[in-house]
Amino acid sequence: MLSQKARYLISFQYSGTMYSGVMETPPHQATLGVQNYLEKAAEKLRPLVPVKFVISSRTDTGVHALCNTAHIDIERSGGKPPFSESVLVQALNRNLKHEPIRVLAARRVSDTFHARFSALSRTYVYRVVTGCSCPSDLPVFERNLCWVTQRGHLDLAAMQEAAGLLVGTHDFSTFRSASSELPAKNPVKTIDQLEIRPSSGFLMHHVKSSDLKFWELEFTSRSFLYKQVRRMAGVLVAVGQHRLDPECVKTLLDIRDLMAYPPSTIAPACGLFLKNVEYCEADLDTGRTEAET
Repeated sequence: MLSQKARYLISFQYSGTMYSGVMETPPHQATLGVQNYLEKAAEKLRPLVPVKFVISSRTDTGVHALCNTAHIDIERSGGKPPFSESVLVQALNRNLKHEPIRVLAARRVSDTFHARFSALSRTYVYRVVTGCSCPSDLPVFERNLCWVTQRGHLDLAAMQEAAGLLVGTHDFSTFRSASSELPAKNPVKTIDQLEIRPSSGFLMHHVKSSDLKFWELEFTSRSFLYKQVRRMAGVLVAVGQHRLDPECVKTLLDIRDLMAYPPSTIAPACGLFLKNVEYCEADLDTGRTEAET
């Protein structure tokens, strides 16, 4: 009996502190990627062929995801029907055991759907905390989940002025980091939305100190260059600390040279979260229902 291959869009989240990033690494490497653990969990489903997670959005060591996505193809042995979406989610989470990785949802999609290339946009949130005299002032539930700055509170108006210069279509060569993608990847990107706002910490009602302030910088684009979000966040925070003027953003864009990026300014990985990957609903519709699968 022939087996039926089914493609699924998988939504998943993770705390990135203990991983080398989301992408898989060689199995002999000391620190593995999130993908290694997802594919190991899928192995236990006993598919006819090994399951590969095609990740939509690459994140680096220490970067977290509230919701990343990937597509997978599963072909069951013995002519068994495809997994229902709910059963697949439960099985993967059970197999992940105690890893800080959680599958949020699975959805049947067409065989032509691609998690990376079908994405309409990606939204990242960068979290900053001010008012800490030293890192030990940070509540335990915030550790490795935000950037602890020690230069006083941020000038929100100055940051918003600088952020306005980043919105739109620009050559972001100065805001990319050196990587193997150079010079092949087009440095022209469009920032659709950039919002900076005061925020609240996790479970902060237990913290008596009134000096701590949390901030969120939210970036939306169809795609980003390598470390672009962290480099933009670092410059915006420097503006908020009055280390840079808002107008310097335009200067950096015009220079179009990654070596012109201000030294010791890039934001650390720990404060960055992939918030969401957006798709067109028509691309997700296969006509199959949960009951039918």
